[in-house]
Amino acid sequence: MLHKTLKTYFGYDQFRPLQEEIVTRVLEKEDCLVLMPTGGGKSLCFQLPTLMQNGLTIVISPLISLMKDQVDALRANGVNAAYLNSTLTQDEKVQILRDVQSGTTKLLYIAPERLGVPQFAELLHKLPVSLFAIDEAHCISEWGHDFRPDYRNLNQLRTNFPSIPIIALTATATQKVREDIVKQLKLPAPHIFTSSFNRENLSYEVLPKKESFGTILALIELHPQESVIIYCFSRKDTETLAQKLNEQGHNAGTYHAGLSADQRRENQDKFIRDEIHIMVATIAFGMGIDKPDVRLVIHHSLPKSIEGYYQETGRAGRDGLPARCVLLFSVADKFKQDFFISQISDAEEKAQAQNNLDQTLDYGRLNSCRRKFLLEYFNEEYPKHNCANCDQCVEFEELVPVKNKAASKAATSGYSYLAERDGLIDSDSEYDSDLFDILKQLRMRESKRLKVAPYIVFGDKTLRGMCVSKPTTKAEFLRINGVGEKKLKKFGEKFMEAIREHEG
Repeated sequence: MLHKTLKTYFGYDQFRPLQEEIVTRVLEKEDCLVLMPTGGGKSLCFQLPTLMQNGLTIVISPLISLMKDQVDALRANGVNAAYLNSTLTQDEKVQILRDVQSGTTKLLYIAPERLGVPQFAELLHKLPVSLFAIDEAHCISEWGHDFRPDYRNLNQLRTNFPSIPIIALTATATQKVREDIVKQLKLPAPHIFTSSFNRENLSYEVLPKKESFGTILALIELHPQESVIIYCFSRKDTETLAQKLNEQGHNAGTYHAGLSADQRRENQDKFIRDEIHIMVATIAFGMGIDKPDVRLVIHHSLPKSIEGYYQETGRAGRDGLPARCVLLFSVADKFKQDFFISQISDAEEKAQAQNNLDQTLDYGRLNSCRRKFLLEYFNEEYPKHNCANCDQCVEFEELVPVKNKAASKAATSGYSYLAERDGLIDSDSEYDSDLFDILKQLRMRESKRLKVAPYIVFGDKTLRGMCVSKPTTKAEFLRINGVGEKKLKKFGEKFMEAIREHEG
């Protein structure tokens, strides 16, 4: 029954590592802490059991954009899901609560602040809640890189709802943070699942920051019309860099705390819907963004911590296809961070911030495998001496800033070796790239019609599967990974018709 539900609603024939075991424990009403890297399939660990049992799952999520993203994806898969947040009108909120009370809605996404509203807390006791799922659970810990005070509300869940199981999920957490999550949520004996933090499809690279704009242009040129995130230190840096990129003919937007909430939301939506391809942002951007097809993440400045850096690079390649993570390194960036550390009054907090910064400097100066360094930070042993996917284990050709076509060619040749190694990516000869472009255009039209992100319709990996097997019957279409019965019914005929026309 598990596998049938998995295929029907999510389109997958097999579970990813640990997913089946976690789902089974949740169905047995047991508490779980799940540590799984970005793109590892955390959400399915609470979404699937929800479909297999009576009752309502309450999902606590820190960001409005994340709620909408996941609800759109669930609805596209035929699952009744909703969210309650400040973007809704009063009438919309009333209707959602009616649907929840009637049992129509299976998953309800809320922000942690809502648990502090007395009327909602009272309503929860009247609802048939079967599971609490806490996403981005590291936010509850003051030792985490993204502590959010409102998450402290969650420490009352076990007291107020002693019989309802809790599943807490995060993509990054040191041992100290893991212990704090368990303590804060008052989980007496949770099952702790730790997936490997090794993202084999991501390459890690450190380049000198000199002539950084030329280097950025060279990197972007390798990914025409593909999604790119560039992290900067300050609001001013983001605006300056985005302007220069737009002047060069690229389509770049910004995201930082200096923009209004509406402007941030608008820019983020444009990025998610592929209306802009490059997002230049401070670290305020990206947590919980489910966009699977980010092919390049560039850090224009030194990150504050390895934990933060790992999560930010983890926004690349969520679909499992190759993606590149590049840090533009300059020791001079240390002095910017030093100033802010000097302003911290608490001695312990100050020492921790300094230690975090020192570790990022160690990463930048590293002359051994970068993957091994990152994994060992999360207490995971990496047995290989050569990961074959970082600049310390593979000799990439020097990336020459794009000032002419020859430089661009040099940059591209350096990446082609990386992209085609070990069969991590289908080369153009293995799938029909012309058909892929046609299906991408169809996907964009469908996403605009439904007012959802393109990847909510189908991800790139699923489109590539169509371009390899070229299905023209329902049975063939259903065999594509990422196609379930709900999406077959909703989109199948249009995509098969496009394939038939292309094949002539």
